[in-house]
Amino acid sequence: MFRQCGSSGMTDRDAGMIFRVEEEDRGLRLDVFLANRFPDRSRSFMKKLILDGLVLVNGRTTVKPGYEVRADDEVSMTLPEADDTGELVPQSMPLDVLHEDEDIIVVNKAPGVVVHPGAGHSEGTLVHGLLAHCPRLAMQGAPKRPGIVHRLDQNTSGAMVVAKTEAAYLCLIRQFKEHQVFKEYRALVYGIPPQRRGEIRTYVDRHPVDRKKMAVAANRGREAVSIWEIERDWGEVSLLKVIIQTGRTHQIRVHFSYLQHPVVGDETYGGGRRRAKAVRSLPLRALLLSVHRQMLHASRLAFRHPATGAELTFVAPLPEDFKLLLASLSKVCTE
Repeated sequence: MFRQCGSSGMTDRDAGMIFRVEEEDRGLRLDVFLANRFPDRSRSFMKKLILDGLVLVNGRTTVKPGYEVRADDEVSMTLPEADDTGELVPQSMPLDVLHEDEDIIVVNKAPGVVVHPGAGHSEGTLVHGLLAHCPRLAMQGAPKRPGIVHRLDQNTSGAMVVAKTEAAYLCLIRQFKEHQVFKEYRALVYGIPPQRRGEIRTYVDRHPVDRKKMAVAANRGREAVSIWEIERDWGEVSLLKVIIQTGRTHQIRVHFSYLQHPVVGDETYGGGRRRAKAVRSLPLRALLLSVHRQMLHASRLAFRHPATGAELTFVAPLPEDFKLLLASLSKVCTE
């Protein structure tokens, strides 16, 4: 399953960021390529950076937003100084630490916590809390994302690994890039899938109208693979175990919305209050209307330790709101 680590698809040089184009991204527009790496940034933002000469391809600034990137292109980007909101100030917060050593820290991220600073979230993020807990984090990658090698959505809980050293960062990035990391989730979804287990394999790209959302696409975007199994059902909702072989933005939420089984509480992808109001059982409807976030939890994470090579597996317990909802479902649906 695991291979030795090599160089990363993303590096940090001076104040800029450098990306190496992989084969799977070949042919993408330059502005799309960059926007795919920063879901909190729009394609128009990246287009402006390119036109302002802040993006280089193989050392050249004479590229256009529509340039189609090629495998092994080196794309470097420098964010304008106005984008910098100042030095990251550590902020203490409760952390559920599953593992920590000199190279990595693994946490069970609480729901509602944003992973790193971005638009509208200049403080109180997981990064701020980690900086208060750890003497240092790896400074590879974007300046406001020290040590971050993967992310969970704000309202998704569960296991996350963060790099504390530069070598650990590069190794973990490579493992994620080459799909060597095992990621298992628990998802509460509307309805009951027609089969007890199955696989969905599609392309996922930005939504053609709402650029803050992702969507299943016919022949564009990046391949996304999710394998699911029903663990339990309550008639109008089901608890699924989902293993993702890729890590696309909003992948599970997009896939199960596409299958018409959106994640409970997911207002963005069809699992919000409107769907809850359509539930036939009045007690179940009332319970689901009380849910205020997507019921999605990263329950298991496995990878190779970046320094020792040991295969590690971490299990993140469900948060209290998720556990309480499951208990309430069992009570309501048996009365």
